[in-house]
Amino acid sequence: MSLPYLHPYLGLSNGLNTLHAVGGGGAGGIGGWVELARTTAGGGGSDVVVSSLSDKRYYMVLSSWTMSTNAQSRWRFNNDTGTNYAGRVSSNGGADSTVTSQVAIPYNNPGFDLTPHWNVGYIANRSANEKLWINHQMNQNTAGATNAPGRQEQACKWSNTSNAINEIRLNSSAGTYNSGSELVVLGWDPADSHTNNFWEELASVSGTNVASLDTGTITAKKYLWIQIVAQNVNPGENYGLQFNGDSGSNYSFRLSPNGTAEVTLTSYEKCLLNYSFSDVPTFTNIFVINTSANEKLVIAHGVSQNTTGATNVPQRLEWASKWANTSAQITDIQTAQSAGNITGEMKVWGAD
Repeated sequence: MSLPYLHPYLGLSNGLNTLHAVGGGGAGGIGGWVELARTTAGGGGSDVVVSSLSDKRYYMVLSSWTMSTNAQSRWRFNNDTGTNYAGRVSSNGGADSTVTSQVAIPYNNPGFDLTPHWNVGYIANRSANEKLWINHQMNQNTAGATNAPGRQEQACKWSNTSNAINEIRLNSSAGTYNSGSELVVLGWDPADSHTNNFWEELASVSGTNVASLDTGTITAKKYLWIQIVAQNVNPGENYGLQFNGDSGSNYSFRLSPNGTAEVTLTSYEKCLLNYSFSDVPTFTNIFVINTSANEKLVIAHGVSQNTTGATNVPQRLEWASKWANTSAQITDIQTAQSAGNITGEMKVWGAD
């Protein structure tokens, strides 16, 4: 079985054969996402800043943080404090709000800043163009699986058309970032030929009509990237992910199917992936912040094939989830179905 997946080094691939043919995922001078800079806050600072960034065509931005007070976090590029930012934001699946001529890109709605946040963003960084930013972030909300997390989606721009981004700044409107808050910037460019890629493959599993897709024990990493293409064998059943074999009621999530009203489920037995999309292939792209002492925060986006053929549109799913474990890192990932077996492929990459 060879299902498509988005490989962090190669882009969209048709399975392991392509990966091996070009040198094993990072070898052979093919380049990939490389860490350009990171800053881990020591506490007490109003900004978390990465600077002296290499000029890369694309950036991936990973950030996790808490603050000393409820305030708005914002993004600035090259420390530009002029009114040169605009954005469109949806919080918890609500109607878009728009802002123009801002002194920074608004990052979150104040109210949950004392709880952990997790963010994954992408920037198109061509110097002659306005810089476009796609961002997904979530907050833990009150601790425990009885409380669903919050989530936010952003499409923003910095209107500068003369400079590449060389500094990214997480800026607080008030208050300071707590110790351990972190900002990591990865870069990718078509001309890259390095082999020190940020993302390391931890597991690759596949199966046909099996009880579970299970990575077995993987190396504990702070950042996890999971991709899965799978379908239920039994019609009408859902599937999701469990961590470290935990099948208890220790998961909660907030999701939006096809852009409709948010669905929240708390004290659930898994991080749901295909919701009501039944027994057709679903592809899900997932990022996890995997710190042992904190609840594990999960951002995911999925697409389901729906009925075959171009006369039938696919389904989409966006969600934020959490595993309410605060004592161990994730070292095993497995699927769990409401009933029956599963067919598919799952790949996991990680980094510290």
